[in-house]
Amino acid sequence: MIKQAIIPLAGLGTRMLPLTSVIPKELMPINGKPNLEYILEECLEAGVRQFIFIISNKKKNIKKYFYNDKFYQKIIKKKKDKRIAMEFKKIKKYRSMIKFVYQNKPRGTGDAVLKCRKLIKHNYFLMLLPDDLIIKKNCTKEMIKLHNQKKGSIIATKKVPKKTVSRWGILSLKNKKKNYFQIIDVVEKPKLKEAKSNYAIIGRYILPSKIMGEIKRLKPGQGNEIHITDAIKNLINKSEKFYGNIFKGKYLDCGTLSGYINSSIEISKE
Repeated sequence: MIKQAIIPLAGLGTRMLPLTSVIPKELMPINGKPNLEYILEECLEAGVRQFIFIISNKKKNIKKYFYNDKFYQKIIKKKKDKRIAMEFKKIKKYRSMIKFVYQNKPRGTGDAVLKCRKLIKHNYFLMLLPDDLIIKKNCTKEMIKLHNQKKGSIIATKKVPKKTVSRWGILSLKNKKKNYFQIIDVVEKPKLKEAKSNYAIIGRYILPSKIMGEIKRLKPGQGNEIHITDAIKNLINKSEKFYGNIFKGKYLDCGTLSGYINSSIEISKE
């Protein structure tokens, strides 16, 4: 079973300025609940019981959200509101499962994952990107089921319009089945003519702990960042099995203002 999940939260959220100048995008409410809680709920339903949050000194409010006891205790005593008391109880439950790691320089997702290496205790772990919400079906649960069947690494994927492939990490594939395929290559934001498919990476990964060694050997790439896709590519070239999970749920992009508004509308319909 997959029991640990890494959630990178140190990004500056520039696509959602000016809102993210005062509140982390992961705490912005969607239908009355922070974006981040949807990720936690998805993982908990799938059996994950430990979370590693990667934050920066500029995003300490994320940690404060889970450690604001005095505020809650004061409000609960004054208002005697059962709803607030239940929220506080839920937050304390989450807190018991979370460890915090700091990434104070924006050096990419690969660097963020590497900072968690001493906390990873199992052969495989999850990584989830909070900009990507998947509703209606539990994508993490689907991925864990496929991982248990194939005994390999899993990446969530969906078809995107061919004209948009240059905005995505794109997978090359073989042996396609109804809901999965084997990944034979990963290309970050290819030109339209160079893309081998239009299956894009969505922010859900089941990765082997050995990827830490690959990340450590990487040199900074585009934007002077360490890209997790480069480490994945190297492992595939070394015959590590990776599979694309064509998930059944509905994908929502919460990383832009328009996407955030659309996500709020879609989730309010649920």
